[in-house]
Amino acid sequence: MAVALASFIAIAIAGRAAGQGVDTMHLLFYRSIAALIFVTILIAASPSGMRQIATRRLTLHAIRNAIHFIAQFSWFYALMIIPLAQLFAVEFTAPLWVAVLAPIVLREPLTATRIVAAAAGFIGILVIVRPGAVPVSAGTMLALLAALGFAGSMIATKRLVATESILGLLFHMSWMQMVMAGIAILPGPEVPSLVTFQWITAIALLGLSAHFSLARAFTHGDAIIVAPMDFLRLPLIMGVGFLIYSEPVEISVLAGAAIVVAANLINLLGERRKRD
Repeated sequence: MAVALASFIAIAIAGRAAGQGVDTMHLLFYRSIAALIFVTILIAASPSGMRQIATRRLTLHAIRNAIHFIAQFSWFYALMIIPLAQLFAVEFTAPLWVAVLAPIVLREPLTATRIVAAAAGFIGILVIVRPGAVPVSAGTMLALLAALGFAGSMIATKRLVATESILGLLFHMSWMQMVMAGIAILPGPEVPSLVTFQWITAIALLGLSAHFSLARAFTHGDAIIVAPMDFLRLPLIMGVGFLIYSEPVEISVLAGAAIVVAANLINLLGERRKRD
């Protein structure tokens, strides 16, 4: 979890640095190329080899990656225009949207705990955004769109992991999102500077590191222990925003983030109690 937390924080720093040299769509294009190279090497070196990319579920892969692509674009765009703490606080509502959407898509039960957790998370968003008190910014709306997109991606992933390997998922995500971004930047890509490309490569590596480490953490510890540790990202990113980017720590963001974290913990405890 320590590696995962460090990787997620570093992605935000690298994303802001890369965003100074290329627009968001080019960032996603080159990041996908770098990720595809790294994932292909990992697959080729693994015992199961290239058999891991075989799939009969390309349609579901395409739906998942289209949703995730929109979420990634929204997240990286918002990263450049709103404070880090606000972006991460809104992003943490993604598991709550999963709790709401899973009964519709996966036909899981919509429990009272899930309803309470989702309602609390929505209240947390209102506290963070303060509609009416301040104008709702495009960055905030993009952060919310990213959270919804990540929720949809999580639900699709839950259906895919029954038959697909993790490396297979990453392989199809990389090449599909490379194609999506490539189409979006037609008639042709702009070549970034060497420094910008180094930041983009770092984003690709850090993304693999973050998700691999998070997955390993869940294999070694119960979700009710591991998941709350992920919420340390909020105070850590607030510190990064203050120290590196001189972003003020707003009381409304702190209060809203606390409500969102509490809502996630309510949902986690409810899921734990249901399994027991």
